[in-house]
Amino acid sequence: MSANPMQARIARVETVPLRVPFRTPFKIAQGAARPQAEIFIVRLHTDTGLEGIGETQAWRRQGSSETLHSLRATVEDHFAPLLLGRSPFEIGAIMPALEEAVYHSLYAQAAISDALYDLQGKILGVPVHALIGGRCRDALTACAVLTIKPTLEETVAGARAYYDAGFRAFTVKVGIDPEADHDNVRELRRQFPDAVLRVDANAGMDFDSALRLLRRLEPFDLDAAEQLLPVWDLRGMAELARRSPIPLMADECVATDHDLVEVIRARAATVVQTKIAKNGGIWHGRRLWHIAAAAGMRIYPGNHPGTSVATAAALHLGAAWPGPLLEGAFAVGLLNLAEDIVTRPLQMQGPRLAVPDGPGLGVSLDEGQLDKFRVAL
Repeated sequence: MSANPMQARIARVETVPLRVPFRTPFKIAQGAARPQAEIFIVRLHTDTGLEGIGETQAWRRQGSSETLHSLRATVEDHFAPLLLGRSPFEIGAIMPALEEAVYHSLYAQAAISDALYDLQGKILGVPVHALIGGRCRDALTACAVLTIKPTLEETVAGARAYYDAGFRAFTVKVGIDPEADHDNVRELRRQFPDAVLRVDANAGMDFDSALRLLRRLEPFDLDAAEQLLPVWDLRGMAELARRSPIPLMADECVATDHDLVEVIRARAATVVQTKIAKNGGIWHGRRLWHIAAAAGMRIYPGNHPGTSVATAAALHLGAAWPGPLLEGAFAVGLLNLAEDIVTRPLQMQGPRLAVPDGPGLGVSLDEGQLDKFRVAL
């Protein structure tokens, strides 16, 4: 065992696959409603006794083909041999090595990235944001994500509950029923005239349907329309951007920095959403933000539905960002998951979430909750 914490080396890589239930089934334009989120935790144990934790998800929609089985195989079979014996401070060498080992493995890399940062922070006794530029803000403001509901009344009731709690930005899921989409947005604008409204089709629409929907929604002062078209239709996105005054947001079509550069070149979007899992954790996500800012894009800090671990990673990334950020969906898991897996779950004050001050990510795993939701693969 190393006597000096700064000389700590990674001695063991542990993976923890979980299924955590939603409060109510989570429905988007792609696929059936989900009763639970598939969460994948990585724990990097060192020879000093400290451990670093990171989270990713098996999301399995456009832009994501991972399962809990595939994530475990990638991490245990391919990443672990590259991590054992390494210092967590070698992140600049480790992350490219992981990409070289398994091409386009950003979902798996995300958990490693954030576990390395968590370890660094614990060794130094500082929060992660201090490692990536320092605190620029104390809290981030979240939007409320309104999933697809059977009726207009249920959609409005969900929005009203969020509004009464202080939320003033809403992302409305669309893409299945154009009439319902139109009626939902129209009624939300009527009842909440001061709210920021955005729509999101999760890459589930064809070009003609998307264009018709945008034209019908023009009167309702939308702040952005997120990823209406499939990930492969960048030319279609660019054409939508030319034909509609509603700003477009890229999400599922942006995994790597190269993807974002192509979106910028095509002028296919003026807003970009990043997610901790989709974009490879803090390590890769911060690079995307720099590229987006250089191109004059607005940044929407998002997440797949995840626990306080992934939420904390997004918070630290946002806390250290010196530029403006939109009210993003980074806390969607806290708002929609029925339970958490940490000893002290992050708590929202209305739409705001304070950045953790503890070492590393500032959250610790609850062993009882891990046992409750652990999946035998």
